[in-house]
Amino acid sequence: MARVPYLDPSDLSAENQDLLKRPISLHRALVNSPNAARAFGTVGTFIRFGSKLDPRLRELAILQVGWLARSPYEWSHHVKISHDFGCTDEDIQALIDDTTGKPTTLDALTRAVLRGAREMTLDGAMAADTFAALQSAIGNEEVVDLTVTIAFYNAVVRLLATLAIDVEEEYTPYLRRFPLPV
Repeated sequence: MARVPYLDPSDLSAENQDLLKRPISLHRALVNSPNAARAFGTVGTFIRFGSKLDPRLRELAILQVGWLARSPYEWSHHVKISHDFGCTDEDIQALIDDTTGKPTTLDALTRAVLRGAREMTLDGAMAADTFAALQSAIGNEEVVDLTVTIAFYNAVVRLLATLAIDVEEEYTPYLRRFPLPV
């Protein structure tokens, strides 16, 4: 049960009703502070639509954060979203396997992205050698975009956990297909 109420467009002033054009639980909770919801949405919109980072790599980085944080909301939403951006079930299983040290068929760049996401999530920063490998492979703009993405989603999973945001029913099949570790 969420710690703040889930609001509907009718609960908001006319100028803030656009904040619920995608009325998922997270947005319905965030609009308790419309200005925070708008700022949050600006960064999220940049990550999804403005970044030059390859969308498949972006989604795998986000999934890595969700997996490590054991965030049912983040994980379920981005398992679904990742499919829209080129990830396969095999990619998701490979992420799980790579995280646990099992061999995978993932290419070197994808493994470096996952390693960077793990380091930022678990250690607070990407290791110098991981950053250098990514910078060499994708360049400065995309390595900054990747870093912003990983940092933002580390904030998202903490927000989700603190506000106790509920997973919507339509996303629960993704948790059944790829259950989080206990």
